[in-house]
Amino acid sequence: MNVKNFVIESIDEMRNKVTWPKYSTLQNSAVLVLVASLIFALVIGLIDLTFENIMTWFYDLF
Repeated sequence: MNVKNFVIESIDEMRNKVTWPKYSTLQNSAVLVLVASLIFALVIGLIDLTFENIMTWFYDLF
């Protein structure tokens, strides 16, 4: 009985108590996350490339 009550209350809460964002706000947030992820990936890629070049130079000394 508790599981059934939980499911019914969860559905009611999702329909009536949750405030869902507007579609335009959702789009803006998605674009922001995409741009931030790309920037983060580029920065990490540059750090990795730099570290790789430094390590290659260092190991070539020996």
